[in-house]
Amino acid sequence: MKNKYLVLNQPGKFERKENTIDLKLSEGEALVKIKKIGVCGTDYHAFKGNQPFFTYPRVLGHELGAEVIKLQSESDDLAIGDRVAVEPYLNCGRCQPCLNGKSNCCERLKVLGVHVDGGMATYLKVPVNKLHRSSLLSYDHLATIEFLGIGAHAVERSNIKKSDTVLVIGAGPIGLSVVQFAKLKGIKVVVIDFNKNRLNFAQSQLKADQIICPDKDFSPEKLREILNGDLPDAIFDATGNKASMENSFNFLCSGGKLIFVGLFIGDIQFNDPLFHKNEITLMATRNALPNEFKKIIQLMEKKKIDINQWITHSCNFDEFPNTIGNWIDPQQMVIKGMISL
Repeated sequence: MKNKYLVLNQPGKFERKENTIDLKLSEGEALVKIKKIGVCGTDYHAFKGNQPFFTYPRVLGHELGAEVIKLQSESDDLAIGDRVAVEPYLNCGRCQPCLNGKSNCCERLKVLGVHVDGGMATYLKVPVNKLHRSSLLSYDHLATIEFLGIGAHAVERSNIKKSDTVLVIGAGPIGLSVVQFAKLKGIKVVVIDFNKNRLNFAQSQLKADQIICPDKDFSPEKLREILNGDLPDAIFDATGNKASMENSFNFLCSGGKLIFVGLFIGDIQFNDPLFHKNEITLMATRNALPNEFKKIIQLMEKKKIDINQWITHSCNFDEFPNTIGNWIDPQQMVIKGMISL
């Protein structure tokens, strides 16, 4: 079978290629036909040349909705023709974190579309245990499970309580996914961003309790005024911005939790006396776990999550190299772009 794929040879330079796919599968492997590809910050950063842990050339694509075409052996969990979400985190299963149930932090982790070639292709070979099926969800919906999983994992890892007030800094898709799962827990959520369109989305679609478009002099005192004298019990910084991440320590209540969801390439500094005085809990969160994919699919099947409004832009596979530049432009007001094959 002919396999079309897109290679990002260097920042800003895609190349269309085609080969004949080898139909032989390894033990525990499946062949899937890619139907939908969600485009995320990782892809935009790779296109711009500022994505960490990344080498060129690379086939991008890790938010994938696909159809099972071939299985190496019979499976109780999958059948030919099943619609699936692809979990793109290829872990070894043998290292200490894997054995401790932290496969998202595998010492040898390879993420599709980042460390190894991903799903901007007609076909892809994937381990069967990385496929999560649904007979109810569309391919569009299945292609959103991965980025929703990052927000779900961040919220679960934080162990925030219903009585907490949470501040989410950064209303990109990952920050918005944090809002989604915090609100499912019944938690009061405040969202701060400079992008008014995304703030409006957080409020109208995700029911954020308050939104803030800050001025350059926005301070903890101003936040206290908004929150009736208090500061947030937990802050999720989803910006990946050094200045924002360092400044977020100042906006947290004493005894609070600070969760870095976004990734910055470099060192983060903070004031140690403030850190100790306020007994701050600092956490990082990475990727998602297999059970979180399953939980999100169940929530979507039960219509507890409505993803339709998230997909604001779409194009076909051949159009994408000439489209991504527009989607990066903040003026285009992209929440989630989706590629169709």
